[in-house]
Amino acid sequence: MELAREDSPNEQSNRQEDVAMESRKSPAKSPQKLSLMSSPVRAVVRLRRTAHALKKCYLPGEKLLQRQLSLGKSKLASVSNQASFNSSQYFTFDPAGPFSVAKPKRRKKKTTNPRVLYPESSRKYLPTEHRSRATKFLLLFVAIICFQILNAIENLDDNLMKYDLDGLEKTMAREVFGQPVVIERVMGLLKDYLATHVHNKPLVISFNGPSGVGKSHLGWLLAKHFRSVMGPRSVLHYFTMHHCPAESSVSTCQLELSETIGDMVAQAEMEEIIPVFILDEVEFMPDTLLETLGGFFQKNQTNEYLNAVYILISNLGGEEITRHFLQNVSDDSLQPPKDLEELQAALRPLLSEVHPFWTGVEIVPFGLLEKTHILSCFYEEMMSEGIYPNTSHIEVLAGQLSYYKKAGKEFGRTGCKQVVGKVNLL
Repeated sequence: MELAREDSPNEQSNRQEDVAMESRKSPAKSPQKLSLMSSPVRAVVRLRRTAHALKKCYLPGEKLLQRQLSLGKSKLASVSNQASFNSSQYFTFDPAGPFSVAKPKRRKKKTTNPRVLYPESSRKYLPTEHRSRATKFLLLFVAIICFQILNAIENLDDNLMKYDLDGLEKTMAREVFGQPVVIERVMGLLKDYLATHVHNKPLVISFNGPSGVGKSHLGWLLAKHFRSVMGPRSVLHYFTMHHCPAESSVSTCQLELSETIGDMVAQAEMEEIIPVFILDEVEFMPDTLLETLGGFFQKNQTNEYLNAVYILISNLGGEEITRHFLQNVSDDSLQPPKDLEELQAALRPLLSEVHPFWTGVEIVPFGLLEKTHILSCFYEEMMSEGIYPNTSHIEVLAGQLSYYKKAGKEFGRTGCKQVVGKVNLL
């Protein structure tokens, strides 16, 4: 109490103002306790309270508005009085700027993971698969099909072995000179046809070419070979000038040829083999006999007549083949005359004029023989007759024949036709 009495009048007025201000902001304290404090301490306390009040007034957003409304006019007045402290030489405060109200963010929905997560310690097992019973039947069906295919291939090989076509090919390559394309073509047709016993039409092959190029000789080799592997009753070697001469009746020839073919076809059907009919000198056949022969080449027949091989040998189209051969001969001795299909296309209309059945026949044209091939014919003929084949003697005999000269080569006009007669004169 003595200390309060010693205070000056100015200090007492300041103390009364502080008490009035503190009564507005905070609960009133005892004036006795405040009087005990010194003036610097009271100034610090007063500044701290003022700063704390200002911080509460600058709350963001809705809190700031609620705070201002709650304080009322008295609070606003106190804040305006305290603004004088902003210009103080000790403390400065930045003016509060406008605050932007942040929009609340929407929570993202958590996507469920479709994968099944297994614990690390447990084993993972795949779901059991239920096999269909149809799979076993499918595998069985595939096995049966494969077995049938293998069986069919073996049957094809057995058929070819029955006719010994490999031996026939070797014989033709050894005894037929200057016709490698012909041998390849004939063997391809025979292998494709004789591989099976079921066909929709008979195989008809036509040997065409000039005289002496090996057509009749190849027909004779075929007849000899098939007689040896199938028997004489399955092969017919028919010569028109011998079996149907000019003085004989054509009707008789028709009847004999029809009966012979019918009997052989029936016998071959019983033995499950394919008969071979070799018809030579076809160019001398009468039209009625050609008509009878063409009836066996049709598709609308019984099964036994569809399984047969017919080989027609004639000089028809020989001039066309000679002209085409000489025009397309090459200087290269290894290159055969080109465009075999073109030659076949040129021969087909000529042969179709003789009889229409040639439109569905496999045409095999024979080319001209060179002089070296004719020398080989002399050599083989002299060996077969038991004559020593002297080279100089053979060249003298071959020089007596006439030749076509083209591109530095010589082609025989009559081929090996006169070889037999020349050798017989020795």
